[in-house]
Parts: sequence; C-alpha cells; structure tokens
Amino acid sequence: MEEEIILNPDEVIEYIKENVQDHDTIEISYNRIYAPGTVLGVILEDKFGEENLILRIHLNGELVNDTVEVNMHAIKDDIIEIRHTKGEQLTTIIVEDN
Repeated sequence: MEEEIILNPDEVIEYIKENVQDHDTIEISYNRIYAPGTVLGVILEDKFGEENLILRIHLNGELVNDTVEVNMHAIKDDIIEIRHTKGEQLTTIIVEDN
C-alpha cells in the first residue's frame, strides 16, 4: 500500500518522531543528495537548548555501504522528498516550502 502526503519542513520532523522506527527503510532526497538506507536509530538530543533529531542510517549502495548520522533539523529546509517504508506500507512525503 502506498500513501503520498505533503508536509512542511517542521511537519516532516514531527512525522519522523512519531512514525520512523529502527529497521524501517528510508530514502531521503535533500539538496543534491540521495541517501537510501535502513534506519538504525532515531535519536532526539537537546544541545545548547535546541532540539536535534538525528537519524542513524545504514546506507545502501554499490559504492557506498556505510553508516551515517543525519541531523534532520539541520537539513529540514533542504529536504525535497522522503520515502519511508515500514513493512508493506510505503509513505512518500513531498516537502513544500514554508
């Protein structure tokens, strides 16, 4: 089953907090970067009074097969699209400008 939703950057952060869990598949397209992989962790940090949502992702690829941490608050305004797969459910998030 596939679902498509349109969210603003702040709503994307809330979506990730509420819906993304370990072992889900996620594909993030932001700026000129495409990062597909498996979620290893969703970490909510508070640094210097600011909230940071960190996604730890094991990247899939022929050339790159590594683990990265992506600060979603740092890139939220550059996100173009996110594809989130949980089991049989695929959600495509299109990000609109504020």
